[in-house]
Amino acid sequence: MVGIDRGQVRISGDDFQLSPINICQANQVNELVQGLQPDEIYHLAAFHHSSQDDFSDSAAVLENSYQVHVLSLFTFLEAVRIYSPGSKLFYAASSHIFGLPATAPQDELTPINPISLYGITKAAGLFLCRNYRSQHNLFASAGILYNHESPLRAEKFVSQKIIQGVLRIQQQLSDQLALGDLGAEADWGYAPDYVSAMHRILQIPQADDFIVATGIRHSVADFVKEAFSQAGLDWEKYVREQKGLLNRHTGALIGNPAKLSSATGWSPSVSFSEMISIMLQQGSLH
Repeated sequence: MVGIDRGQVRISGDDFQLSPINICQANQVNELVQGLQPDEIYHLAAFHHSSQDDFSDSAAVLENSYQVHVLSLFTFLEAVRIYSPGSKLFYAASSHIFGLPATAPQDELTPINPISLYGITKAAGLFLCRNYRSQHNLFASAGILYNHESPLRAEKFVSQKIIQGVLRIQQQLSDQLALGDLGAEADWGYAPDYVSAMHRILQIPQADDFIVATGIRHSVADFVKEAFSQAGLDWEKYVREQKGLLNRHTGALIGNPAKLSSATGWSPSVSFSEMISIMLQQGSLH
């Protein structure tokens, strides 16, 4: 297995590293794909930002989002088309392609109507996969991923912010946790389960688009209560709501994984409570 992380190319189980590559540079990607002739390609690269990020530099956000979500995907699709047409490609799209959906849960027929630069460029990537499926007969599938959490999640996201807050309070490094909106709702799943879904998507006969979600709605308050309860703490003593922390708002992004489950047999193996337990037990202060 070969992995690319911020340009560094590593071979799994080996200390050997290939020369760094820029995934937006066609000549470098062409050489890599032509040389490896991979069975499967997982395009998981993302320019991440949370609802509390400052979007004042929107031109830079757009440029970075386009480079990572669209241009780099295009370079890989073209490399596969020209040099390795038997390769199967998975693209990690996002629930943010739905923007402020009128209904919940969303499924694969929900109108795509992004309201953020992240969602716009992730939608463009999904449309690229559809184009290469129809025009070039490539196996290019997209997973529309909902929130997927693990101890590796960055602290700027609310899930990890809560976990870090609990750990700091446990160690008496803090006595409060400020959150933007306790009533906000999301569909939280466990990241390794979603990796399993990605792999299953590339094992079925036909490429397609799939919602990858638990289908279960939880509020930020639910997450807070569960995390503090597992730590033996009374959340009401430490948590306060501070609406000004939010720079943007999203609708209720809850996914319906029925199509994925029917096609692959996938279902989440880790519950909401178990996911939080793992994040607390394996978490460390950032």
